[in-house]
Amino acid sequence: MDGMNQSVISEFVFLGLTNSWEIQLLLFVFSFLFYFASMMGNLVIVVTVTLDAHLHSPMYLLLANLSIIDMLFCSITAPKMICDIFKRHKAISFWGCIIQIFFSHAVGGTEMVLLIAMAFDRYVAICKPLHYLTIMSPRMCLFFLVTSWIIGITHSVVQLVFVVDLPFCGSNALDSFYCDLPRLLRLACIDTQELEFMVTVNSGLISVGSFVLLVISYIFILFTVWQHSLGGSSKAISTLSSHVTVVVLFFGPLMFFYTWPSPTSHLDKYLAIFDALITPLLNPVIYTLRNKEMKLAMKRMSSCLVH
Repeated sequence: MDGMNQSVISEFVFLGLTNSWEIQLLLFVFSFLFYFASMMGNLVIVVTVTLDAHLHSPMYLLLANLSIIDMLFCSITAPKMICDIFKRHKAISFWGCIIQIFFSHAVGGTEMVLLIAMAFDRYVAICKPLHYLTIMSPRMCLFFLVTSWIIGITHSVVQLVFVVDLPFCGSNALDSFYCDLPRLLRLACIDTQELEFMVTVNSGLISVGSFVLLVISYIFILFTVWQHSLGGSSKAISTLSSHVTVVVLFFGPLMFFYTWPSPTSHLDKYLAIFDALITPLLNPVIYTLRNKEMKLAMKRMSSCLVH
């Protein structure tokens, strides 16, 4: 082990979710349908916002980018999971595992910042409506988008720079269907308590901190709406409830993964499925079913396609 700075292990083997053929078939159908629906639902939002001039506003620009991030996020783990369900040997190369972790943390970190930007957008729209177009200018929207990707990529690199040189010389079995940083650290041949603490601080506290910040901001916005006349409050509350629902669905599993002392066998894996497949699908459903402008834009687009 002296002087070892590279992994002896060339690949990792996923243990998957179950060995039952019936459950595997159910998971395959469930995963394929949800992945397809997630991709199509988010793609519809991107196309609708791009083509409909009525939706060329900061709120829908951020929403379209959230849909792009959701498509990327569910494509990181879902396709391989679907392909591996019926395989006996569910393997991924060492660098394939590192790349999967990198993109999952980069895209996840980007989505955290984007959700904060969307909360700020709603704050300006509801609390400072007369200055909305001035504050949420195209330059500000571009700043939010670029900043979210810079923070997401930096967050991912900071964690992985300490992981790529770890020695892996023992077991190569990951009790999951995707590469997860806490599980990967437990396979290293050296003591990784300090690295695990760093991951908890970097991912766990950032997730919890962002969630608390978003909850406080939405409470403040709701209090502001409550203080004003009830005439325009119903639309504002409807929009905010959509945002709050998305925030809870996104941050709930993440806070469990990275703040719980040690992930348990089955619960965290099924929460990972929820985070990878169901949440990206629920986002377009929530934003379209609870948003009149989006529904009208989709009707206009469908009528144009029909005619």
